[in-house]
Amino acid sequence: MNTLILLVRAPVAKALGWTLIHFLWEGALIAALVGAALYLCRRASARTRYALACVGMLGMLAVFAVTLAILWPAAVPGIAAPVHHGLRAAPPGADAFPAAPAAPTDRLPWIVPFWMAGVIAFYARTAGGWLAAERLRQRGTIAAPEEWQDRLRTLTARLRLTRPVVLLESCLAETPVLIGFLRPAILIPAGLLTGMAPDQLEAILLHELAHIRRHDYAVNVMQSLVEGLLFYHPAVWWLSGVVRTERENCCDDAVVALDGDAVGYAAALAALEERRSVGEPALAASGGNLMKRVRRLLEPERPRSVAGPVVGAILLLAPIAVGLSAWQAQAPAPATPIPAARPAAPPVIAAQGQQPMESQPRKELETPYRKWVTEDVAYIITDEERAAFGRLTTDAEREKFIEQFWLRRDPTPGTEENEYKVEHYRRIAYDNEHFLEGGSVPGWKTDRGRIYIMYGPPDEIDNRRAGRTPDDTYPVQQWRYQWIEGIGTNVVIEFVDTTGTGEFHMTMDPSEKERLLKRPDAAPNPPHL
Repeated sequence: MNTLILLVRAPVAKALGWTLIHFLWEGALIAALVGAALYLCRRASARTRYALACVGMLGMLAVFAVTLAILWPAAVPGIAAPVHHGLRAAPPGADAFPAAPAAPTDRLPWIVPFWMAGVIAFYARTAGGWLAAERLRQRGTIAAPEEWQDRLRTLTARLRLTRPVVLLESCLAETPVLIGFLRPAILIPAGLLTGMAPDQLEAILLHELAHIRRHDYAVNVMQSLVEGLLFYHPAVWWLSGVVRTERENCCDDAVVALDGDAVGYAAALAALEERRSVGEPALAASGGNLMKRVRRLLEPERPRSVAGPVVGAILLLAPIAVGLSAWQAQAPAPATPIPAARPAAPPVIAAQGQQPMESQPRKELETPYRKWVTEDVAYIITDEERAAFGRLTTDAEREKFIEQFWLRRDPTPGTEENEYKVEHYRRIAYDNEHFLEGGSVPGWKTDRGRIYIMYGPPDEIDNRRAGRTPDDTYPVQQWRYQWIEGIGTNVVIEFVDTTGTGEFHMTMDPSEKERLLKRPDAAPNPPHL
């Protein structure tokens, strides 16, 4: 508590407090100027409006820094000779900023700790967003098919990008997401490659590549800096929203300039919005209201209104700023000068370990999810999917992964029933009913159950009981498939009961039955099927 009191009584805290107050009317004035410029340029290109908004953001940051420099106290050692409170000489050009009163009742510096807490909170949120983006890139993602990797390289060449870009399918992203600057990657929702027309998806990818081509990542960093530092001013958030909107418009214009088909690109955005509206709000680099962007592409001459938010900010904040400035100028001076106190050393804020937003990763999956990956889909999940699922740490992520897992395999996306999922669980139920070998091994764990789950029912089954012919020493089943994708035609898979207990295992070597004759533990009377 004593450290906090020394901090707010320091001359720097008073200067910073008045800087925060003065920025109320300064920020409103800059927003008004930018709003007027945007209104005059309402029919100009998105690049022009984007440049105006960026200049406004930089202007806000510059004005805040200049105001603080003007009000910086001369009583700080190493800057100027110490003077008494209330008698401090103003630096040149400080006439526009009356000297801050130094009466003991002055509580203005007490807003500084609250402002600092807000800045730390917003920057922590921004850092958390970056960490979440990197996490989104590393968890629940697999490389897109090589065909689309080639298409992405072709689009990259069209934009003359030399930096390699990776295309990944994500089970967590709802819409296409651009992540990273030095190693950029585009994440697309699982199932989007098959759920959208190729030309529409190429247009969406061109939009994301345009962000890289324009170095929008650097502007986004600047935005985050200004938003966190001046979070308390509504005009900052309004202007930052304009920057984001016009940034997306610039990339939309770049796509239309390359393809020359505004209507086709608008259709692609509409299809993307339709997919997003079904799920939760998107975390997408394409950002913004997609339907507004569609209307802009189809109605480019439609005027845009920007005066409302600016006028509202001025009417709200200008009286507050004028009143505070008047209170500052009329504050009574102390009866006797108070000797300047030795400035306290700046408090050292120890870095405290922050509790993670999520619980620590569990070493093992909970039972339902472990059962899902090791039993339900053990034979159809790929190694990449299994590894991606193992890296997930929350149940919400796992539920989303499972949803996208089945969606990726749905032969008829958009319908209520997922025929692949229904057939898969039907096969498991059939296995457990018909292949319960020996009464101890579940049907889905047997060789016949595994083949049935992977390839479905065979076209023909040849049952050969033991003793039917001299060669049939043990019961044998031969399953014939007319065609199996990736294997060939007329595939014959043989199962043999090597123990005579009804437990069949798969063998592709017919001579194995003859070799079993020499086994000392061979059953004398193997059971018949």
